[in-house]
Amino acid sequence: MEKIFGENWLRNILLELAGAFFAAVGLYNFAIPAGFPMAGFSGLAVIIHRLFDLPVGLISLVLNVPVAILCFRLIGRKFFARSIRCMVISSVLIDYVAPILPLYLGSRMIAAVCAGVLGGFGYSLIYLALSSSGGTDFVVMALKSRHQHLQLGKLVFIADAVIILLGGLIFRDFDGMVYGMIIDYIYAIMVDKILYGMNAGKLALIVTAHGKAVTKKIDEVVSRGTTLLDARGGYTEDRLDVVLCACSTKEMVNVEAAVKAVDPNAFSVVIESNEVMGNGFRRLRIAESEKEM
Repeated sequence: MEKIFGENWLRNILLELAGAFFAAVGLYNFAIPAGFPMAGFSGLAVIIHRLFDLPVGLISLVLNVPVAILCFRLIGRKFFARSIRCMVISSVLIDYVAPILPLYLGSRMIAAVCAGVLGGFGYSLIYLALSSSGGTDFVVMALKSRHQHLQLGKLVFIADAVIILLGGLIFRDFDGMVYGMIIDYIYAIMVDKILYGMNAGKLALIVTAHGKAVTKKIDEVVSRGTTLLDARGGYTEDRLDVVLCACSTKEMVNVEAAVKAVDPNAFSVVIESNEVMGNGFRRLRIAESEKEM
């Protein structure tokens, strides 16, 4: 199994099952009853479903086949195999499991928010499994594998917006287009916050006359490494130390307390870090090539 699907295949399957379930519920039980034009190949499948009353999951699976073949070389064998598996799981859950649950027929705004949150959370779990549900995901992941600096949520938003506009124009539902864009935006926010939020943290710049004592105290309190830089006061020209410390948001409170305990006169600047990588921090790998992994 590891040769086909990669390491941690059981964990990845569980993530795919959970993610596909949430995404299926968001689509079938909230978005479709409200008549929203949806994003991605699921959106195309919903359009065909509304026109010809065909199963959404099956249509989505059929639409994915040619794109999967075209993107095979770009996304890699293991990612391709995981994605095919996830596509099948998603199609089964949409056509056979989600229909068992009740449909939400209330406010369209509430339906849009629920569809966005459930779908965004579901797709985030799928991406955490280093997989995808196919369709525009294949195109996005192919781009991501070549350009790791690009944010996944924004790529998905751009790729899916076109399909939402298409669905709105076909059914002449301007309100539905707006709701579809809201869902797509929530998708993007959820994906970026869950994926990149896991690597987010804080960076403290501490200007002090007791650099070594501060670094020792920080190591005792939060077990984080630090970097010492030589500095000089702009006005007084006194020799000072600048302590750089990257840590999680929760740890920053303890870092600040440690600095005050050693040097109450220290000058500290805390900066938001969108992504922290390196020793002591987990690196979240999304859509990297098989050689990198």
